[in-house]
Amino acid sequence: MAGGIGIVVLLVLSVPVLLIVALAMIGGLKTRVAVLEAQVTQLRAQHVAREQAAQAQAAREQAVVREQDDGPTLQEWMRGQAPSAAAPSAAPTPAGRPVAPPTEPSVQPPRSQKSPQQPPQPPAQPLPAPARERAPQYTRVSREPPRPDVIDLATRAVRRWFTEGNVPVKVGVLVFFAGIAALLNYASDQGWMRMPVELRLAGIAAAALAALVFGWRQREAKRSFALSLQGGAIGVLLLVIFSAFRFYQMLPAGVAFALSVVLVAGAGVLAVRQNAIALAVLGILAGFLAPILLSTGSGNHVALFGYYAVLNMAIFAIAWWRPWRVLNLMGFVFTFGIATIWGVLSYKPEHFATTEPFLLLFFFCYLLVPIAYAQQRPEAKRDRIDGCLVFGTPLVAFSLQAGLLEGERMALASCALVLAVVYAALAWWLRRRERFATLAMSHALLAVGFATLAVPLALSAQATACVFALEGAALVWLGSHQQRRLPQVAGLLLQLLAAGAFAIGLVDNPTAATPVLNAACMGALLIAIAGFASAWSYRRVSADPPALVYYLWGLGWWCGNGLHEINRFVTTQEWPDAVLMFAAVTGLIVAEVHRRAPARALAWTVVATMAAALPLALAQDASHAQPFAGLGGVAWLLFALAGWRSLRCLRDDAGGELALAHSLWLWSWALAAGLSLYQLAGQAGMGDGWQIAALGLPCGCIAALVQWRPQWIATPLAARFEQWRAPLQRVFMLALSLGAAVALTLPGSSTPLPWLPVLNPLDLAQLAVVGLVAAWLASPLVSDALRERRIPVLAAAGFALITVITLRTVHHAGGVAWGGSMFSTSLVQTSLTIVWSVLGVFGWILGSRRGQRDLWRAGAVLMAVVLVKLILVDRAHLGTMFGIASFIAYGLLCTLVGYFAPAPPRALRTEFDISP
Repeated sequence: MAGGIGIVVLLVLSVPVLLIVALAMIGGLKTRVAVLEAQVTQLRAQHVAREQAAQAQAAREQAVVREQDDGPTLQEWMRGQAPSAAAPSAAPTPAGRPVAPPTEPSVQPPRSQKSPQQPPQPPAQPLPAPARERAPQYTRVSREPPRPDVIDLATRAVRRWFTEGNVPVKVGVLVFFAGIAALLNYASDQGWMRMPVELRLAGIAAAALAALVFGWRQREAKRSFALSLQGGAIGVLLLVIFSAFRFYQMLPAGVAFALSVVLVAGAGVLAVRQNAIALAVLGILAGFLAPILLSTGSGNHVALFGYYAVLNMAIFAIAWWRPWRVLNLMGFVFTFGIATIWGVLSYKPEHFATTEPFLLLFFFCYLLVPIAYAQQRPEAKRDRIDGCLVFGTPLVAFSLQAGLLEGERMALASCALVLAVVYAALAWWLRRRERFATLAMSHALLAVGFATLAVPLALSAQATACVFALEGAALVWLGSHQQRRLPQVAGLLLQLLAAGAFAIGLVDNPTAATPVLNAACMGALLIAIAGFASAWSYRRVSADPPALVYYLWGLGWWCGNGLHEINRFVTTQEWPDAVLMFAAVTGLIVAEVHRRAPARALAWTVVATMAAALPLALAQDASHAQPFAGLGGVAWLLFALAGWRSLRCLRDDAGGELALAHSLWLWSWALAAGLSLYQLAGQAGMGDGWQIAALGLPCGCIAALVQWRPQWIATPLAARFEQWRAPLQRVFMLALSLGAAVALTLPGSSTPLPWLPVLNPLDLAQLAVVGLVAAWLASPLVSDALRERRIPVLAAAGFALITVITLRTVHHAGGVAWGGSMFSTSLVQTSLTIVWSVLGVFGWILGSRRGQRDLWRAGAVLMAVVLVKLILVDRAHLGTMFGIASFIAYGLLCTLVGYFAPAPPRALRTEFDISP
C-alpha cells in the first residue's frame, strides 16, 4: 500500500514539473516569435524606404529628360537661339506625329506659367540607360557566420533535445525511468512490497513489453513518441533482468547474459531498422545506468564488466551500420569511466586475471569502432576521423593497463611495443585504401608514439631524453617539410617530454664523476641540438615565429647545460673565467653559423655573448682582485680571439646588431683593462687620484682612437665602422663626462708623489677629458646645434674644474679636511672668492677687448655672484685675515675691470677668438 502511495505521489509531483517545463518552452517560443516579427517589420520598412527613394530619383531623372526634349523657352527665343522659320524639317511630337514648324516666332510662356488648357504631358517613359546606371544599386553582402566552439555546440545540442521533437515524452521517459529505478532500489531496501519479488518483476517486465509493442505500432504515425517509448521500454527490461540476476538471484548468470544480449541486440536492430539514433541512445543509456542505479556495493566486477561487454558489442554492431558518433562516445565514456572509478576504488592485484580480458575486449572494440565510423561517413567527409576515440582509446586503455600492472616498467614497455605493432599493422592495412588516408596517418603516429613510449619504460631517463629529443626533431622536420600540422605538434610534444625525462633523470642521478662526458650533459646537449635542428627546419620553409621559438628553446638548454657543468666542476674563484670562456665559444659558434646562414636571432646571440663580458669582468674583479688574474688572462685571450672572429663573421650580413656587438666588445675591454689598472694602482699603494685616473685611462684611450685614429678601432670591420662611429663616440664622451663629474667629489691624492695643483694624476685626467670633449664638440661627429653650444659647455666645465682644483689645493696645502665641512672655513671661502673674481675679471676684460658680448656678460654675472657671496658668506669672516683678503681682492679686481672694460663691447663677435 505504501509503495503504491509513493508511486502516486511521485506521479503527482511530476505533473507540475512538466507543466513548468512546457510553460518555459512556450514562453521562450513566444519571445523568439516576437523578436522575429519585429525584425521582419523593420526589414519591410527599410525595403519600402529604399523603393520610394529609387522612385523619387527615377522621377527626377525623367523630368530632366523631358525638359531636354521640350521646345525652346522664352529666354532662348529672346537670345535668338530658336530654330529658324525656314527650317524645313519637322520635329516629332511626344506621340510620334511630325508637325510643321511655325512660320513666325511665337512667344512661349515659361514652363511654370503654362495655361491650364495645355494638353497633358505624355506618360513617364522608362529611364534611359545612363539614368538607370546612375540609379542606386543595392547589393546583398553575405557573411559567413563564425564557427561555433565546443561549448556552443553542446549547448545547442541540449537545447535542441529539449525543444525539438516530442519533448514531454523524452523528459517523461527519463524521469519515469529514474523514478522507477530509485523506487525499486528503495523498496528493496525498506521491504515495503509484500508481494513476491518474482511477481513484481514480472509485472514491470510485462508493462515494458506492452510499451515496446505499442511504440512499435506507432512508429509511422507518431515517430518521435514511438522511438522514445521503445527506448525506455528496452531500458526497463534490461533493468529488470539485471535486478533479477544481481539482487535476487532469480536468474542464472548464463540466462541473464543471454537475455541482456537479446534485448541490447533488439534495441540495436530497432534503431538501425528505423534509422533512429534517439532509440539507440536511450536504450544504451538505460543499459549503462542500470547497474549504477541498482548497485549494492558487493563488488562483483565480473558481472559488471560482462554486462558492459554486451552493451559494447551492441554499440560495435550498430557502428558497422550507422555513423552515430554520439552513441560511440557515450559507450566509450561510460565503459572506461566506470572502469576507472572501479579500478581506483576496488581493484586488487588478485583481480588481474579477471580484469585484463575485459580491458583487452573494450580496447579492441573501440579500436575498431572509429574504422567503422569512417566507413559509414559520406564519401566527401571520409577524411574526417573520430579523434576522441582514435587517440583517447589507446591513452585511456594504456593508463588503465599501467594501473593493473602497478608500474612494472618492463611489462609496460612490452605493452607499449605490442600497441605500436598493432597500430603499425592497422596503418599499413588502411594505407592501401585511399578513403582511410587520414585514419592511416593517425594510426601511424600512434604507432610511433607507443614505440617512443617504450623507450623511457625500458631505458634510463637520460637515454629517454636523447631518444625523445631526436625523434621530436625528426617529426618537426617531416611536418615542416610536408606542411602537415600533426607531425609538427607531435615533434613539439616529444621534445617537451624529453625535457621532462631529463629533469626526472637529474633528480634521480644528480652527480657525475666526469665533466661534460656524462649522461646528464649529453642528454641536455641532445635536447639543445634537437631544438636547433627544429629551428633550422622551420627556417628552411620561412616560418620565422616557430623557428625563433625553437632556437630560443635550444639556446636555453645549451646555456643551462654549460652553466650547470661549470657550477658542478669549477671552483667559485674560477667560475667567472669559465663562464667567460663558455660565452666566447658560444658566440664564435653562433657567428660561424650566421656567416653561412644569416639570421637576426644568431646576430643577437653574438651581441648577448659580448654583453655578458661586462658583468663577468666585474665578477672577476670581485673573485680574484682583477679580471686578468688567474685563469682570467686565458679567458680574455680566448674572448679576444673569438670576439674578433665573431665580428668578422657578422661584418658582411648583420645590421644594427653588428654595431651593438662591436660597441660592447670595445666597452668590455675598456672595463676589464680599467678594473685591472685600478686594482694594480691600489695594490701598489698609490693614492686615489692615481686609481681613478687608471680606471678611466682605457676608456679615454679608446675614445681618443675613435676621435683621431678610427682605422685602428675599426678592425676587423673596415669601412663599416663609420656607420656607428658618431653614436659610439657620443656614448664614450657621456661616460667620460660622468666619470669626470663624479671625480670632482674626490680629493685626488697623488701618493707617493707630492701633490701639485694641475700637475697631479686626477687633475690631468680631468683636463684630458675636457680636451677630448672640446675636440669632439668641434668635430663633424656632433650636430651643428651642439657644436654651436660648445663655448658655454666648455666654460661651465672649466669653471667647475678650476673650482675643484682650488678646493684640492686648500685641502692638500692648507690642511683643511676634505668634505662638506670645509666650506665653513675662512680659507676656503677666501680662496674661492679670489679665484672666482679672477675668472670674472678675465672674462670681463677679454670679452670687452675681443667684442664677445656673451663672454663679457658671463664675467659680469660671475663678479655679481662673488659680490653676493661676499655679502652673505664672507661677511661672517671679516674678523679674519682671509675674510679681509677676500674683500680687498674683489675690490682691486673690480677696479681693474673698471679701468680696462668699463662698458660692454659694441661689436658682437660670433667666434671666440683670443688672438691679438
